[in-house]
Amino acid sequence: MTTRTFGATITEGPQHWAIVQRQRESGTIALAGEWSTRDGSRPDQPTVHARVVHEDGRGAVVPWIRCATGEDRTWSVRLEVPEGGLYRIETCLRLNDLQPMELAARGDMIHHIGIGDIWVIAGQSNATGYGRGAVSDSPETGVHLLRHNGRWDLATHPFNESTDTVQPLNGEPVNPGHSPYLAFAKELKKATGIPIGLLQTALGGSPLTRWNPNEDGDLYRNMMEVVGAAGGEIKGVLWYQGCSDCDSENAPSYYRRFALMVERWRQDTGDDKLPFLSVQLNRNAAYAEGIEGDRCWGLVREAQRRAAERIEGVEIVPSLDSPLSDIIHNGPAGNLMIGWRLANTALGAVYGKAIPHRAPNLALAVRGEAEQTVLLQFDDIHGQLFAVGPGERIFSIEDEKGFHVVDRWQVREGSRVELILSRPLEGKAFVHGAFEANPSAFPLLDTGTQLPMLSFYGVEIE
Repeated sequence: MTTRTFGATITEGPQHWAIVQRQRESGTIALAGEWSTRDGSRPDQPTVHARVVHEDGRGAVVPWIRCATGEDRTWSVRLEVPEGGLYRIETCLRLNDLQPMELAARGDMIHHIGIGDIWVIAGQSNATGYGRGAVSDSPETGVHLLRHNGRWDLATHPFNESTDTVQPLNGEPVNPGHSPYLAFAKELKKATGIPIGLLQTALGGSPLTRWNPNEDGDLYRNMMEVVGAAGGEIKGVLWYQGCSDCDSENAPSYYRRFALMVERWRQDTGDDKLPFLSVQLNRNAAYAEGIEGDRCWGLVREAQRRAAERIEGVEIVPSLDSPLSDIIHNGPAGNLMIGWRLANTALGAVYGKAIPHRAPNLALAVRGEAEQTVLLQFDDIHGQLFAVGPGERIFSIEDEKGFHVVDRWQVREGSRVELILSRPLEGKAFVHGAFEANPSAFPLLDTGTQLPMLSFYGVEIE
């Protein structure tokens, strides 16, 4: 038996579970629909009303507002809703002005709405999430995901699964697993008190060309369609990509192409300061292509480091210390760690919280006063540099006589490292740190943040 719908019906508005991107401290919700009476009659003074209430029962956030109505039994309204949630949107139909609101005819409702911030996930497989194994990373109301079926939902792993997908372009060939971004969003929500929405657009194995609208750009265009489906506005980008560009053709130009991509994304989203929170490439534990292949990994990691130094609004977190699930994919423990690091970075760099979030970063390399020494000065030290494996081969030098690994080094004055060389430098020289596809050593740590240093490659020694 079919029951005829009457009262106020919603034909346009957010989905259940949707997160609406806030502007300053509120967000705009546009609703439209139709109205009808139970018996099909047309009353003399019908009015449609809408309101927003706290879903936990604390009462109205936006009181009943009279909607605009048309001769064709349509109605519409725009609600300015304060940040927060979760909220419920309610509508009703009053047959005349004497009818109490509490006794008005029924109306459609939209549940589990949040006014907060939306973050886009983009990149390749470690952004998709291939972590395998058990982990405690439970869902939380107020952290929602626009799934590939085009519907908002409570965010749960795996993010990039493609059941009933409407965006097959970034569907994985196998079932994905755990990713860093639920942990990121929960930590962000806890610290800011606002709901967080996530848009998963990443694809395993995707090169930069597919994200750069100046090149192929097909995944970029797909991402922009997803952003449009979520309302067209976002807070920032969670970027984790680069493995597929670690070759002699693409690695040397990675910085230039990434910078152009950031510029274009900002133009097309209308936000010239759109934040990009990136992850420096982790290890490839099975890499065996020798020093020339290692150089390509070094070039991409260095480009990522330089982008965070030179492009306003681009930030980077390290991942070389992440436990792996296989030869190249971060395991669940590593993903949790990366998610927390990204959240701290967002809080410090985007939300203005006084949180130390940047990893130790090489600022300067100079020839030491003592012969056959080089001094490395690091920025963003909040405690002091600590050698987890003292004496390990983290650093290497290249000069006009060739490449050689530094066997001896020591931490000086908390933020400096002295390299002791086996021979004097010859001509122009460069220093590298943990640049290989699979570095043989654990990088230096900052005792104040427990963050490892960022990998670097080809820094000229002055």
